[in-house]
Amino acid sequence: MGKAGASLRQVLEKYSISQNKLAVTMGVSRNTVNQWFNETRDPLAEAVTEIVKALRKLDEAAAKEFVELYLKESWEDEA
Repeated sequence: MGKAGASLRQVLEKYSISQNKLAVTMGVSRNTVNQWFNETRDPLAEAVTEIVKALRKLDEAAAKEFVELYLKESWEDEA
């Protein structure tokens, strides 16, 4: 568990985006974002898409880095 969560945590911390700001932008609860952030629950594929959309609204570079980190980790797990 935690591929998306680890990537999300790294990006939110690097770009100083609060969990609450992401939650509000996505229209989900802060608790949901917190569960992803702390890797207690993985977001569904649809939620990953929504995370990217929300990050794009907040910071394009953050969205790009999230995708790169998430896909890199997924790619390496397959190898």
